Formats: sequence, structure tokens, C-alpha cells
Amino acid sequence: MIEVEVENRSGAEVDEAGHVALARRVLEREGATEGELGIHFVGPEESRALKREHLGIDEATDVLSFPLDGLDALPEGEPRALGDLVICPAVVGDAWQEPLIHGILHLLGHDHGAEMEARERAHRELPA
Repeated sequence: MIEVEVENRSGAEVDEAGHVALARRVLEREGATEGELGIHFVGPEESRALKREHLGIDEATDVLSFPLDGLDALPEGEPRALGDLVICPAVVGDAWQEPLIHGILHLLGHDHGAEMEARERAHRELPA
């Protein structure tokens, strides 16, 4: 099972259970049935600082992905750490599903492009 840790330091109310459920569904459909994922909700200033520090772009953003193990083979018995998502509710607003899916696909090693867009679309269109 995918273990999801959630931390909300954004000051905003978020649907934590909805985020966890969608994250697990996307990960399982992508073939990640075990592992650990962190979802961190942050305010715009923290989002901006992280994007500036890691990508050199000085602006707040909807989601940042910090992959760790991805789906690479690990030694037997070693827990899989998929990575962390940092989501800014002030930027995302009510349309949180798309950035969450986008961020998860980055954790799994997908880059921007037609294939990733098709995967995003497929996950949005599949029933819960």
C-alpha cells in the first residue's frame, strides 16, 4: 500500500483526504503499489522560495515535485520513498486535481511533453 504523509503549513483549508485518495489512485494506476509519498501544503512565499532555490525562477507555483526512488528497482526489503510534493493552495485554488496528478507523474520520472499530457488526461477522465 502507498503510505501518504500530509503536512499543512499553508494556513488554508485543504481536502487532505481527497488529495491522499487521488494520489493513491494515480500511483496504483501507474504501477506504484507500495511506497511512501509526502504531500506538503505551503503558502505562496514558501512556494516561491522553493522554486527560486531549486529551479531559479522567482515566482510562486502550484506544485513542485522532489522525486527520490521513483520506480527503480530497490534491494529487497528496502521501503520505496517516491518523494515529496509541495502544493500551494493559494496558487492552485479549487482546481487541485490537475497539479496533484502532474506532480505525481514527475515523481515517477515523466517529463513535460505529449506522453505526459496524455497520461494526465487519462487520469483526469478515469472514474474515482
